[in-house]
Amino acid sequence: MTYQEVLENARGAMGPYCKSCPTCNGLACKNTVPGPGAKGIGTGFIRNYQKWQELCVNMDTICENKPVDTSYDFFGKRVDLPVFAAPVGAMTLHYGDKYDDPTYNDILVAACAQAGIAAFTGDGVNPAVMEGAVAAMAKNNGCGVPTVKPWNMELIEQKMALVNTADPIAIAMDIDAAGLPFLKNMQPPAGSKTVAELKQITAWAKKPFILKGIMTVAGAKKALEAGASGIVVSNHGGRVLDQCPATAEVLPAIVDAVGGKMAIFVDGGIRTGMDVFKALALGADAVLIGRPFVNMVYGGGAEGVKVYVEKLKAELSDTMAMCGAHTLADINRSMLFGF
Repeated sequence: MTYQEVLENARGAMGPYCKSCPTCNGLACKNTVPGPGAKGIGTGFIRNYQKWQELCVNMDTICENKPVDTSYDFFGKRVDLPVFAAPVGAMTLHYGDKYDDPTYNDILVAACAQAGIAAFTGDGVNPAVMEGAVAAMAKNNGCGVPTVKPWNMELIEQKMALVNTADPIAIAMDIDAAGLPFLKNMQPPAGSKTVAELKQITAWAKKPFILKGIMTVAGAKKALEAGASGIVVSNHGGRVLDQCPATAEVLPAIVDAVGGKMAIFVDGGIRTGMDVFKALALGADAVLIGRPFVNMVYGGGAEGVKVYVEKLKAELSDTMAMCGAHTLADINRSMLFGF
């Protein structure tokens, strides 16, 4: 199948909220609730996408003529591309009843591993969600990153013990999910975590620990103090928060503050290999992409994921070659117009 054919198939398999648009920019789904749109009126998601499009690259082909290498060392695991599928959950509620969370994760984890990358998986109130994700990773030699929600500390300890049985590459926590109602209503309460609590969670992880949902320099420094091995610059909060800057806008300052001290990933509105290049030029080590991988699974299963990864790799390789970068380490801000 081609990328366009997978998208066409997805339109008939998803709904009613996600439209599998030719350009996934947040305009059609906007503030649909429940569903993948956004909190409030949907400006956060739209802004994320638009800010990547506003950045322009500097073409420079006066350089050595040699092959481009897009591979990336992800905590000791060599992957073909600095791209990971982002954690997504509540599949039947948000995207249609073709797949529940365990089935979606089973397809995604295996497909990403086969395509030479890795998937972050989501978490949910139903224990079967994380159990299924862990089983999927165990079947694929731990190739994945289980993402635990900021439950109360007792439940987090239990979840960390479970996810470690799969021997994953790393373990993440989407701290940006702290505002979700089902977390706030827990007894004992769940949600936001202190630096001291995160230090304990990092110790429980026993793997490189990634904090997703960092949008300020102060937040990045607190994550570093807590012992996190990496952060994901992300403003999703369950769904993208309105009146919040785009991830592309805050990324450079965060990189300048903690770059080189921890891995820095970025999420939100990244859709193409050229977008990936722009994120790396701003200083990110790698990116997470969410919605398009959902479209690929719903529209083509494992084949859809393969098609999208190959598309991203071709686009990134072409952009690198046209900007004079032969390895990811060659990519820098001078390759963006105005920097």
